Amino acid sequence: MSTSEVSTQSAAERRSAEAQVRASIAKFAPAHIRLVGATRRRLRKHLPTAHEVVYEYRDCFVISFSPRDRGYEGVLAIRGSADGVRLYFNRGKGLPDPEKLLKGSGSQARWILLESASTLAHPAVTGLIDEAIARNRVPFAPAGRGSVIIRTTSARKARRRRPA
Repeated sequence: MSTSEVSTQSAAERRSAEAQVRASIAKFAPAHIRLVGATRRRLRKHLPTAHEVVYEYRDCFVISFSPRDRGYEGVLAIRGSADGVRLYFNRGKGLPDPEKLLKGSGSQARWILLESASTLAHPAVTGLIDEAIARNRVPFAPAGRGSVIIRTTSARKARRRRPA
């Protein structure tokens, strides 16, 4: 799917994908469920044409907001686990962060722990989100609506772990 193409996801396919997302999120605390919902709504306002690429792992889930159907191209991601909800900046290492909000020490990604939905309204966080979007290398479609794409991970990982 090119960046100029809009989603071809039918309403039924979207409802099915949304049901799978809700099932992944429902495993966590009610406060986390509400926070993930609020974060998704806020990021959709910033990135209305982004595809939400959803990965479910044994102990967490990740929703990447990507210009195409590949999660690794995402500019922002939500990670939910028993430890809480984090907002990831996939190329956060190079972002200006005068308030030192970004955590992590990886080669690219940085994150912020979301304590509540109001964290997203903090001017420094909004600035980081805007800057991350502006610096994204792959452009988002100028119009349309992104898809919700479920990527399975457990089956692939199970195959790799077979004893020799």
